[in-house]
Amino acid sequence: MRLTPLAAGLPATVPFVGPETQERALGRAFVARIGANESVFGPSPKAVAAMAAAAAEAWMYADPELHELKAALAAHHGVRPANIAVGEGIDGLLGNLVRLMVAPGTPVVSSAGAYPTFAYHVAGFGGALHTVPYRQDGEDPEALLLATRKTAAPLVYLANPDNPMGTWQSGRAIAEMIGRLPGGAVLCLDEAYADFAPADAIPPLDPGEPRVIRMRTFSKAHGMAGARIGYAIGHPELVAAFDRVRNHFGVNRIAVAGALAALGDRGWLAHVVAEVAAGRERIAAIAAANGLATLGSATNFVAIDCGRDGAFAAAVLDGLIRRGIFVRKPGVAPQDRCIRVSVGRPADLDAFAAALPEALSTAGGGE
Repeated sequence: MRLTPLAAGLPATVPFVGPETQERALGRAFVARIGANESVFGPSPKAVAAMAAAAAEAWMYADPELHELKAALAAHHGVRPANIAVGEGIDGLLGNLVRLMVAPGTPVVSSAGAYPTFAYHVAGFGGALHTVPYRQDGEDPEALLLATRKTAAPLVYLANPDNPMGTWQSGRAIAEMIGRLPGGAVLCLDEAYADFAPADAIPPLDPGEPRVIRMRTFSKAHGMAGARIGYAIGHPELVAAFDRVRNHFGVNRIAVAGALAALGDRGWLAHVVAEVAAGRERIAAIAAANGLATLGSATNFVAIDCGRDGAFAAAVLDGLIRRGIFVRKPGVAPQDRCIRVSVGRPADLDAFAAALPEALSTAGGGE
């Protein structure tokens, strides 16, 4: 097999082990699937109906220019269609952005333990990833800026609100960071969870600002993770460059129909956001009942501090998985002392509440 030297040197891995893989290993389905930050509340009924209708048209490719969806997104955000790039979720857009800006050896800056798919793409294109630590369980804009200047990196990544911790920076802090980026550098601002965030966490859009590209998705609050559709908002020159590398038929026709309908159903989005807020409170209450603290979250998940180190949190995680509860955890210390629990339906959180004391006891050496 004749791989390129770069590909031959990469590990055969994925950023996340899927719950389906774990279910096959366990030999049974999970009781509660609350680890991947999917929206258990599902898509808007209008989106479901639109996708069902579009299924009969699946023999056709989607419009490769995605004209209608880009126009709708532009109108929604008060920008021009030239400011919008659509892709196969944020993951696909990240891959295209890295491909555009990163060659073998190019320095790239991120936080240690930040969303791993970004690092996966940087490695896949041979970039040299430079990381800074989190500060008080949140990404550190000042440290990211210093690293960008020190390495002369053309690309820096920050998620706000953050995954995996759920914490967030103020919109003012993000705007200040953008304004202080060195010349030629671009901030990839991952806003996958923006729909759940307080208004003052999201800086105003400036479509003429060339130093930032903002990523959004239909996977989280819109409940369409399986449809794989997201979009980027940026300067027209950078957005136009995506046409040089993107898969022009990679976004499917059914997903486009669902996204258009979801975008127009503000009532369903408000319903989901309210359900998520209530679910975060329930998770915090479950944690407190077990003597554990939670981090403040502006997402559809909550990080629970297990109170010890990463090894103990890993044992708690393993105990939950063996009891049929799918959750995940951060991978880098000291954030790895936490487990991360997505908001679920009441029955999901009931199952989590029942399993957590047992998992804690087993992790601590009890039975």
